[in-house]
Amino acid sequence: MTDTYQTWRLDDGLQTLVLASRRTRLPEVVYWGAALPEEDDAQALAAAHMLDVTGGMLDENPDLSVCPEAVRTFPGQPGLIVRDHGGTPLLPKFCFESDQIDENALTLRFVDEENRLHLTVNFETDRHTHVITATTKLEAERPVHLHWLAAPVLPGPQLSDEMIDVSGRWCGEFQLNRTAWSPGMRYRENRTGRTGHEHFPGLIVPCRGATNTQGEAYAFHYGWSGGHKMIAEELPDGRRQIQFGHAARMETKPATLFETSPLYITYSRDGLNGCAVAFQRHLRDRILTPANDRPRPVHYNCWEAVYFDHKLPVLQDIAERAASLGAERFVLDDGWFGLRDDDTRSLSDWEVDPRKYPDGLGPLVEHVHKLGMTFGIWFEPEMINPDSDLHREHPDWALGAEDQTLGRQQKALNMALPEVRDFIYDRMAAILSKYEIEYIKWDHNRVLPAPDANQTRGSYALIDRLRADFPHVEIETCASGGGRIDFGILKRTDRVWLSDSNDALERLKMQHNATLFLPLTVTGSHVGPRKCHTSGRILDISFRAWVAAQRHMGFEMDPRELTEHEATVLTEVTSWWKHNRTWLETADILRLDSADPAVIAEQQLAADKSQFVVFAGKAGTSAQIAPRPLRLTRLDPKAHYEVTLINRTNAPTLSRGTPALKDGTLTLSGAYLMAQGLTLPWSFPETMWVIEGRKL
Repeated sequence: MTDTYQTWRLDDGLQTLVLASRRTRLPEVVYWGAALPEEDDAQALAAAHMLDVTGGMLDENPDLSVCPEAVRTFPGQPGLIVRDHGGTPLLPKFCFESDQIDENALTLRFVDEENRLHLTVNFETDRHTHVITATTKLEAERPVHLHWLAAPVLPGPQLSDEMIDVSGRWCGEFQLNRTAWSPGMRYRENRTGRTGHEHFPGLIVPCRGATNTQGEAYAFHYGWSGGHKMIAEELPDGRRQIQFGHAARMETKPATLFETSPLYITYSRDGLNGCAVAFQRHLRDRILTPANDRPRPVHYNCWEAVYFDHKLPVLQDIAERAASLGAERFVLDDGWFGLRDDDTRSLSDWEVDPRKYPDGLGPLVEHVHKLGMTFGIWFEPEMINPDSDLHREHPDWALGAEDQTLGRQQKALNMALPEVRDFIYDRMAAILSKYEIEYIKWDHNRVLPAPDANQTRGSYALIDRLRADFPHVEIETCASGGGRIDFGILKRTDRVWLSDSNDALERLKMQHNATLFLPLTVTGSHVGPRKCHTSGRILDISFRAWVAAQRHMGFEMDPRELTEHEATVLTEVTSWWKHNRTWLETADILRLDSADPAVIAEQQLAADKSQFVVFAGKAGTSAQIAPRPLRLTRLDPKAHYEVTLINRTNAPTLSRGTPALKDGTLTLSGAYLMAQGLTLPWSFPETMWVIEGRKL
């Protein structure tokens, strides 16, 4: 070895992260992957990581450090772009200052004395969830302008042919995109001012041959709700870097302190499921701060039953019907305040509409409580209609230009202003104090006119204040459905509204992909109307109910439309969910590798591995005649399991054979279930088989 390295190492039992630096420079990640033996010499690992050089190159490869520096002739995107307070571009060159090390955390500090800048990077491991949390902080001795600051930069794996990131749209969230690695850059930036339907801040990099259940994969999630930037770049020398941070130019004013949000990373040696389980557990067990510790209640939301047409007798009747179906929480959606007869007016006038509720909300709240349900209510606190009392009094409180393009007939309020936050808080607190309310559906129905990190910080501050003063009130994050879902907002909320689409077929696909990051306990899923209001598709009640039962179950239709058969099916599935929810809330959701592309299947495995449930949804028509076997995963190969198809009576008349699962319970080994799999009965598209398994 010609160099002596300064090295640092973190382990969590499943993965090892090793950093090394030369000559006081910023360190680079020289190893991240499967756990290494404790006796491995970090100096040797750093030396082994060194690349050769050849013609047409510099005499030494510039470091792919945790914050790649342009001044060191780094050939790719730098990790920091900053200007002096007068606008002069700075080219920082950081040198080691100090470190702080403990068993599960590492903090490294660096200084650029010439530019009077200080850089701190932090890594923290978690031996339970196997997620590493990484952050970067920049401090300046005088105000500077920040253009871009990356969270600690990680190398992309070499034995990978593609990356998977997440896009979407309204009513079509969590769509996975596979992009081949090639020289150059995959650059994704969300500048909408919220997490966005279109650019969920996540990335999975599978190694060659990885599937849901096997192979190596690396995963990333940036926990910030205000718009992000992702860079996945292959350098000319073949190395790869992955950067995440706030969207560029989000900091509109010079300052002396800038910090990234947490970047959550994990390595898996058992396919995409290893990444999914790590994120599910970390969100559920480390990030969420639940307002209530009791089992998740079955929701009823009245939006698609009445929209803005609120009539107390109708809502009371609907509440009674919802309770008889098994609902445990009634949520009053948009339309209860101001002069809110449509979406063109009254947003921000958070006072009860005396035309619709002459005696206030009390009669409805009391009626719901007498039925044994808790009460929830809809707010959209960060938004304002031009046709509202508040806008007429304070037009200057709206964010952006006066002639801006509206979205859903509304503007955003400037959440960076303390007086705006105080006004919203006072109006919301008055409602929460007057009525026994346990739940807020917190909506955000338009993108911002311009990205601004202070807007997100202001929203966080308002939510934090309300949570502190009303700790029993749960909050659901909604933004036209899934437009604001990330670990930053979920640090402050209890549930996400995954999509405004209650189309069970679309939900089946979205839930399958979202489980790469989200557990059951936060993922709201409702049984929609017979004819879906966002797709026009008509789906059977059994399929709609079982898709909702895959996550945090609820209803969002007019229960007066239900036939006796539909009401019976919905009641039975709801009862099943309530009977099983205690263990489902802490179960790992595992995506299965289906041999039939028409089948979207998952396995929810109890924390103690004593039981599981498999949901096998038929999303389309199979190419072959007979169903292909469905392999399970993560079972004890030496154990035996009782396996039961609990909805076998749903088999259609065209299912004319006698597969064993149609007749009763089977006893099969874990080895068989994982190697051969389950042979399911034939079924129509847009149906679901549900299989329970119990370890003997």
